[in-house]
Amino acid sequence: MIKDRAYWEAWEAQGPLAAPPDFHRNLRLLEEMHSHVRSLGVLSPHAPLEGLDVKIRVAKVLNASAASGKNSSGA
Repeated sequence: MIKDRAYWEAWEAQGPLAAPPDFHRNLRLLEEMHSHVRSLGVLSPHAPLEGLDVKIRVAKVLNASAASGKNSSGA
């Protein structure tokens, strides 16, 4: 909850919200961040979906209910 509305409005007026968004600047930043991440090796340049089937299979096993293999009647 904002207690000092005048302070908040002054902060908003001089902050990053005061300037209109610059599409080209934002696009340049995005491209630079993407190239930086690729240079770190976080994103694989080849086959981005490689190993996805294994991750899905592991997730299914980990998220399976313990009672899913038992008879619901308890017998």
